[in-house]
Amino acid sequence: MWNIFRSRDGEQPGGSEKHIDRTGERRVAKSKLVHIVDSVPALDDLEGPLVMVQVLDGFLDAGNASVRAARHLVEASRTAPVVATFDVDAFHDYRARRPPVTFARDHYEDYETPRLVVRLLRDAGGTPYLLLHGPEPDNRWEAFARAVRDVVERFEVDRVISLGSVPMAVPHTRPMTLTHHANNPELVTVESPWTGELRVPSSAQVLVELRLGDCGRDAQGFVAHIPHYLAQLDYPHASVALLEQVELAGRLTIDLTDLQAEADERDAEIARYLEGNDEVAEVVHALERQYDAFARAEESGSNLLAPNQPLPTGEELGREFERFLAGLDDDPGDDPERPTE
Repeated sequence: MWNIFRSRDGEQPGGSEKHIDRTGERRVAKSKLVHIVDSVPALDDLEGPLVMVQVLDGFLDAGNASVRAARHLVEASRTAPVVATFDVDAFHDYRARRPPVTFARDHYEDYETPRLVVRLLRDAGGTPYLLLHGPEPDNRWEAFARAVRDVVERFEVDRVISLGSVPMAVPHTRPMTLTHHANNPELVTVESPWTGELRVPSSAQVLVELRLGDCGRDAQGFVAHIPHYLAQLDYPHASVALLEQVELAGRLTIDLTDLQAEADERDAEIARYLEGNDEVAEVVHALERQYDAFARAEESGSNLLAPNQPLPTGEELGREFERFLAGLDDDPGDDPERPTE
């Protein structure tokens, strides 16, 4: 049985590699696709477990929930030095996801270089932890997973926690729900809402979790369920829910005050708009009735993924609801009834 937090001086499971500590000892990386700094003094005297949060944007990020959560972690940390850099050219498809650049009158400037990095952050109490974030690799997932393992072994990461979000046929007026997953059953501390098996598209984060499990390394994650009619908007309420799970799983203390205020503001904007738009409000009420019926029946094995359910979406939302979604990102002065950013 795996230990949830392994001993510092214990041998790593499933291998005979020499134990590497967190001091500045130079270590040659196995993967040539990641550069790891030689010395991280902040980790020299760390006695407790070290956690690495993983957020890869581009797929599992409905409502921009996980990316917003990662940005909050960086903003909340006093410092955020990069301790590992992945070779983004090896993973990024530039023609599929072209980086933005500014054309200023007669020249180009401010090219936004894609970066896939690991940062050293600190929580509200000063405890160090790592954050792996950046665009999800478009290719070479196995090579990426090996590079992540190299980072995990170099810094003796005890647990990797991944964050994601998917659109669900759920109303925003009901409690936020999440799916918990892990490569170690001991890490799943809540009952899964799913029974049986559900075949879904994979992701680089999923593969990392699987491959770390293959070598006895703990990895777990949380996927927030975003109301599908809000999936294209920033939904910080889900970001708060994800980071609350990071606090529990990683034994960290994260100041969520500003992010919670942002979430409350967004919820208030939506509520104000629904008050004056009965047609859209009825769509939400229909989802509430379905949600409540589902909860009463305890049909936890049913598929709630929005694209596969005959739910009041698309045509039933109609032009008025499309206007609502677009209005959240338009100039609020155009329509005083529209919510503002």
